[in-house]
Amino acid sequence: MESISRLNVVHHLRKRKLLIAINCVAALSIFFFGYDQGMMAGVNNAKDYYQLMGFAHQDPATKDPVITNSILQGGIVSVYYLGTLVGALFGGWFGDKFGRIKSIALGAAWGVFGASLQTSAQNHNWMICARLINGFGTGILNAIVPVWATETAEHTSRGQFVAIEFTLNIFGVAVAYWIEYGCSFYKGGESEFVWRFPIAFQIFPLLCLFAMVWFFPESPRWLCKVGREDESRYVLQQLREDGAESTGKAEAEFQDIRNIVELERKNAKSQNYLYMLFGYQSGKLHTGRRVQLVIWLQIMQEWIGIAGVTIYSPTIFGIAGLDHETVGWVAGLNQITYTLSTLVCVFTLDRIGRRWTLYWGSVVQGICLFLAGGLSRVSIDATAAKNLTRAQHFGGGAVAMVFLFTMTFGATWLTVPWLYPAEIFPLEVRARGNAWGVVGWSIGNGWLTLLCPVMFAALNEKTLYIFAACNVLTIPMVYCLYPESNQRTLEEMNLLFAADSIWNWDAERNYRMLVEQNPKLVQAAGRGQSVVDPETGIGKQGRGMSLDVGGMKTTASESSGDNEKTAAVHH
Repeated sequence: MESISRLNVVHHLRKRKLLIAINCVAALSIFFFGYDQGMMAGVNNAKDYYQLMGFAHQDPATKDPVITNSILQGGIVSVYYLGTLVGALFGGWFGDKFGRIKSIALGAAWGVFGASLQTSAQNHNWMICARLINGFGTGILNAIVPVWATETAEHTSRGQFVAIEFTLNIFGVAVAYWIEYGCSFYKGGESEFVWRFPIAFQIFPLLCLFAMVWFFPESPRWLCKVGREDESRYVLQQLREDGAESTGKAEAEFQDIRNIVELERKNAKSQNYLYMLFGYQSGKLHTGRRVQLVIWLQIMQEWIGIAGVTIYSPTIFGIAGLDHETVGWVAGLNQITYTLSTLVCVFTLDRIGRRWTLYWGSVVQGICLFLAGGLSRVSIDATAAKNLTRAQHFGGGAVAMVFLFTMTFGATWLTVPWLYPAEIFPLEVRARGNAWGVVGWSIGNGWLTLLCPVMFAALNEKTLYIFAACNVLTIPMVYCLYPESNQRTLEEMNLLFAADSIWNWDAERNYRMLVEQNPKLVQAAGRGQSVVDPETGIGKQGRGMSLDVGGMKTTASESSGDNEKTAAVHH
């Protein structure tokens, strides 16, 4: 394949080895994302930093920061999410137009620029601008990397590969914590090195990502979409065939993708961000519904409590009677168990599905938060009554609930809200669809980051009850509105969302109805053939199911036969 550089790994690796290599590069981006998220918690507690930014001073007695301007403190952190929101929308457009690889490289380069500005910040205005720029680069990466990963993986293992990537996400958070913990001892925590080095450290993985991504293959689905069909077919062969003997699997998948590209182009005129948001002229593709689903899934990921627990956990550890130094390493231990818990999702996500993963996560997380809030209150009251033994016992119970909550979140809600948007959108707008998910994450995170200090100042441990209630709310939300995407091909998603009703049971009933009408229906959908006309929504019945590919009118039975003949030739 002369059009692909000889240095590209696609020429040297096949099947699982190639998939693992792609996911290692994707994981490098996700590691940066996690590190960047976790970094600011320690930076905010560095004396030189908060005095330079002007939102706090040090208490002479306890040596803890005393916040004098919580709006400025929260604003510096939350403006990053404005950057990710805008960056995601830009990255989604750029990724659909110029490809996944160029978008990842652009996001990495922009991230290096933003990180450099943060490292050299001299005042809060400088830092706010730097955080905004850094967020823009992160938004590009977050919009594109999950799409690249899902478009190269097989539908039977998409969840597993993305879950592995998000293990690296939390590993990044843990690395950020321990680097900052170590730096806090340098010169008694007084030096600017305490906060400038952890910020600068993120430049290293970004430079590695920028250098490496050029040697990796473009998404075969994007290549097919832009008419580079020979390259698309070759990349798929490397991803699906072992080279010894062709099984026709790659060719069949290529035909699926080519068919769906032709069918989706009928709807291309309506696929801009504004039309997507409101579903204008999307017909039976229902892109507006899909956009709302991914936005609210990401918002609820933040409001189920992970950000609040992260902020409040040092206070809970203090309530348990731990001294300041012990709190530091216990919080670090919590990050390690959090990282390890993400491995649970690797082995369960493709077995029990996206919906059941969210269900059991919400149940356990809600219980943990209610108990953490109650136990914290009992411990606080016992401390006020000078009953230190009782306070430590109940405080220890609250600490256990914090550990169990973060472990459950890592095993469930961490991954699904990032995987789902990369799965459910039509190929024509998949990067832009995933960008809407990042928009939801940016809104949820920015909103919560700004409100958390105010909420905890006013409500203390009662804030945890609000997050617990949000976990309860997510159970009927997922049950009623979110169809299962597990073990369904990316080309089948148009079938899954073909029903006019917003309710999940109607979507599944519509799916079953089409199957009953024609036993070959699911097989046809899996091969990228349209089950419903995207303009009229009329079901295409039986062997005469209409399909237009490459300007040549054919039928489902003819296309199916052609694919079988192709497979036979390869045998």
